[in-house]
Amino acid sequence: MNNYKLLPALMSLLNTRNLTESAKQLNVSQSAMSKTLILIRQSFNDPILIREGNSFRLTHRAEQLKQQLPTLLSSIDALYLPESFDLALCDRQFNLASSDYVAQFVLPEICHQMQHQASHATINYQLWQSAWLSELADQNIDLVSTIADGIPENLYGIQMTEDPLVVVMRKGHPLSQFDLDLKLYCDARHIVISGGGDKDSALHIALNKLNKQRKIFANVPFFQTAIELLSTTDTILTTPLHIAATYAKRNNLVIKPLPLVVKNNHYYVLWHAKYHHDPAHKWFRELCFPLFKQHILTTVQLGQTLIHQNK
Repeated sequence: MNNYKLLPALMSLLNTRNLTESAKQLNVSQSAMSKTLILIRQSFNDPILIREGNSFRLTHRAEQLKQQLPTLLSSIDALYLPESFDLALCDRQFNLASSDYVAQFVLPEICHQMQHQASHATINYQLWQSAWLSELADQNIDLVSTIADGIPENLYGIQMTEDPLVVVMRKGHPLSQFDLDLKLYCDARHIVISGGGDKDSALHIALNKLNKQRKIFANVPFFQTAIELLSTTDTILTTPLHIAATYAKRNNLVIKPLPLVVKNNHYYVLWHAKYHHDPAHKWFRELCFPLFKQHILTTVQLGQTLIHQNK
């Protein structure tokens, strides 16, 4: 059986050709060094050192090992060194996943920061699918910003904040002048957004418990599409408060409380354990997290103000 722990002792013996000197270098007794030489000879099936009078001569195999070992030992030592990371030279493509809302309102600032901190790095943005959460180990995704109930096994993450679902509609909508009750809500024509993560399962559960369901007018993949439809039709959209606030301020929309009890959405930045100790990944997630969090906190506060103004 190969014993790699013998290699440093072998290197010392090849250089000193002296058991006493090698014992001093390795801080062991001479008898221990003699036993080590016996093990080395057995491992390599070669005498390694041949006594000639008061000194030792290297065998042909030992001469070969003396040439090979420095590079080998240096490579082994390098395995234990921390991975070096030079941000200025980083040319990695980082894969980020979330909704098209995040792509529109947070991604530009992430890219701006990346350009100034790591000008050679690039980013690939993907529309997140909630089904991927249990498959993140197999997905080529560095980081995801999403709604979750907690941090799943084998993932790392940081919770940002939470907010409620609310209802948003155009200011001229027939319901914009009323306080919504459950009947008005269910009878209205709804827009549902299918892309970018699970925003509606908690709502579906709450409605099913009440034996109620919505009337779906349109199912679309993107937030911006939904907002365009809100502006031109008598439809309503149920969406997280921070998203409603952002679009309401820009598109002359009204925000109203949801007329049933649904648990708040909890927002996380998540990554797989395989990336946790990667220095480049650590830099990327530490760049993204505060930008995600600050955006949500600011827009949740704005949404609370807009709801109060509509009362």
